[in-house]
Amino acid sequence: MGCAFFWAHPDGEIFGPILAVFVYPEQRYREVLELIDTTTPYGLTGAIFAREKAAIEESLRVLRHAAGNIYINDKSTGAVVAQQPFGGSRISGTNDKPGGPHYLLRWTSPQAIKETHVALGDWQYPCMQ
Repeated sequence: MGCAFFWAHPDGEIFGPILAVFVYPEQRYREVLELIDTTTPYGLTGAIFAREKAAIEESLRVLRHAAGNIYINDKSTGAVVAQQPFGGSRISGTNDKPGGPHYLLRWTSPQAIKETHVALGDWQYPCMQ
């Protein structure tokens, strides 16, 4: 499987237009995925470039926790404010995805309320009989 990856730098996060290229032998593809997943404690953004659907699916499976945002066959600097949630993984942030619906839940305290409009005939549930 042929695939190209762009991921965070192992010594920390770099915010800027940097392109890192690592040419690897095709037979080491799975080893490279593990290397990407375990090299750094950071995980803001990653990009996967591949033509084979199987390569994309395996990359997503292995790199599931490696970045808060993963782009497939697209530039990794394209989060659109107020349209695409953005947040990191690991120590790159809380992964709350600011700008998205999940971020709102961080500031709420859900409460469930049930109201019955028919008087109870018995205090037991049918399964208790």
